[in-house]
Amino acid sequence: MRGPGGKSRRLSLSAWLSGRAKLEAHGSGAIVAFIDDYTVELGTFSQAAWSAVRELATGLPLASLAPEGGSTAKEVDVLVRRLGGLGLLEYHAGYSLKSGDDLLVIEPQIAGYWPQVAELDDADWIILSRFAYMHRRETAMVLESPCASALFQIRDPKAASFVAMLSAPQQVGKLRKQEGFPGLEFLGLLAGSQLAFKTQEGARSGQRWAEGGSDLALWDFHDLLFHTRSTEGRHANAVGGTYPHGGMIPQPPAERPSWPGEKIDLCPLLKPGPEAELPIVKLLRERVSIRSFDDRRPVTLAELSQFLDGAARAVMRKLGGKGDTDFPPGLFPPYATGGASYELELYLAVSVCEGLPRGFYHYDFRAHALVPIEVPAQEFKSMLERASYAMGTQAAPQVLVTIAARFGRVSWKYSALAYSLILKDVGILTQNLYLMSTAMDLGGCAIGLVNIDNFERLTGIGFHTEGPVGQFALGRCAPLREPS
Repeated sequence: MRGPGGKSRRLSLSAWLSGRAKLEAHGSGAIVAFIDDYTVELGTFSQAAWSAVRELATGLPLASLAPEGGSTAKEVDVLVRRLGGLGLLEYHAGYSLKSGDDLLVIEPQIAGYWPQVAELDDADWIILSRFAYMHRRETAMVLESPCASALFQIRDPKAASFVAMLSAPQQVGKLRKQEGFPGLEFLGLLAGSQLAFKTQEGARSGQRWAEGGSDLALWDFHDLLFHTRSTEGRHANAVGGTYPHGGMIPQPPAERPSWPGEKIDLCPLLKPGPEAELPIVKLLRERVSIRSFDDRRPVTLAELSQFLDGAARAVMRKLGGKGDTDFPPGLFPPYATGGASYELELYLAVSVCEGLPRGFYHYDFRAHALVPIEVPAQEFKSMLERASYAMGTQAAPQVLVTIAARFGRVSWKYSALAYSLILKDVGILTQNLYLMSTAMDLGGCAIGLVNIDNFERLTGIGFHTEGPVGQFALGRCAPLREPS
């Protein structure tokens, strides 16, 4: 804020331990973090370092960290940054270190976030990201964005009003002259977290293309928000079967109450006998989700080839409609997509497969070939572990199929419903994967939770350019089956 005489006060940043984490020091010097229902060993540190880190309960000024200082200072810096890397810190910004005097609280949304203050000078122009939005959360105003690495809980109404001014390009020098200016560091924090960005002088059009390049420009606001908030990796919210309303609202009944009209019985119209049953009907009724696999009898490369050939390989066939597709004439995969976009790609994380080395592969559905991709070993392991966790099992699937979308293939053509179309396409392809695994007497299971940042670190492709929208576990069935 601007103080008496028009001088700006500087923001002070401090790190606080997240409310969902607790630290404990053992007699050996080992420090352990407890997060929800699991623990993380942080390493062994001196008693002096432990005493300093305990200040995280009331705020440890970032300015006090000294990575080039003495042994204790180095230990404290290592420990604090290790906690930050695990996403166990939040950061308070204010004009004093008093509790309750915060201008804002920064809550990391991705692992490894550390506050970055972008360099700005008076000649720069700045504008809010078109993906940024402000909303009420309980009694606080929260500014966040699916592109941002952190959300800002803004505790000063005047600072919130300055954020609203950034809906149009603003010159930093002119902003600084206004009464109530929240400080240059405040703007720098917005830009450093991708909630705002530098723009051209006086620019009022074309901002969609100025932010993040053409891949990001193809996204509508609601589509990117839906993509990032319904997956893991770009936010810190709870995801999955958490039963958030279990204690307040009874679960809706499994069967819908019948309409009052007279029912027309269709059963007598069916042809009698199992021989009259269509093969596709038999497959549909035999389909179950298999979560346990027999690694003593892994799938073979020949089986994997047959599985991919039937479920996803592009073959010569004639489409019924005209379509405005740019695909080679007559060469299409065996499933429908919106506008014949065929935006879906398959990536295989192979844990165990007879005849195929463990590793990460892309499936070329036109050539019917697997292309190996070199990926970080830890991220590959993490992908398999996350899939096991999502299925509620200990062992990894023998083959984990990740369905990724090249989003621009759909959003280049469609407005308002692009991401919705992609999810429909995923459902169709997933049914193909189920039917093929059932027909081949293999086990398969669709996985609803996928981490988009993990995929980005594996492939090096931006989460908004090509990213995971579904997964499917494949393997040889374990002796016992549990239908779902």
